[in-house]
Amino acid sequence: MQEFQKAFLEFVIENNILRFGEFTLKSGRVSPYFFNAGLFNTGKKLGFLSRSYAAAIATSGIEFDVLFGPAYKGIPLAAATVLSLDSEHQIEKPYCFNRKEAKDHGEGGSIVGAELAGKVMIIDDVITAGTAIREAVDIIHDNGATLSGITVAMDRQERGTGSTSAIQEIEQNYDVQVVSIITLQNIIDYLQQVDDESLQSNLPAVEKYRAEYGV
Repeated sequence: MQEFQKAFLEFVIENNILRFGEFTLKSGRVSPYFFNAGLFNTGKKLGFLSRSYAAAIATSGIEFDVLFGPAYKGIPLAAATVLSLDSEHQIEKPYCFNRKEAKDHGEGGSIVGAELAGKVMIIDDVITAGTAIREAVDIIHDNGATLSGITVAMDRQERGTGSTSAIQEIEQNYDVQVVSIITLQNIIDYLQQVDDESLQSNLPAVEKYRAEYGV
């Protein structure tokens, strides 16, 4: 586990962004953990998240020309992450995002910020069914650009309706790597190593869930 991943896990647990218990998911599965990316809702939390994204992107080594944040959740993530890429890793990259409805006055169009061209890295919070990512890829292709990678906060490493996860399906369909700050395996590794009995007590349930639904 990378140092930034360990720091991320400590932060999200301390701030109740990652919680343990029993949570009924949209799929109907009862999960022993829940990751709520919507709780990165202050300057301090968003700043930490952007530095974590930047570390994951820099570590991945994926080459890209522009960071694209799909509306709406991807917009602040893209803006904050290019700041951290520059300040923390001396990687200066432009960013852009899309409007939900094209503007027919002023500069017009549906893309705001830098030109959506060349190799594009998508940034988003999580991938569930993959629908939002497919829509983002269509926008990229419609602008004559190419998809070089995708970065998300967490990979649940969980099967969908078939034998693969939504992230694996996207990687296979678009022949790109999906980078995540943390994965379910990182959570298990952390629980195995942490010197906190109350946290460690959640390990059996998380491991059982991974055995039943993991990929």
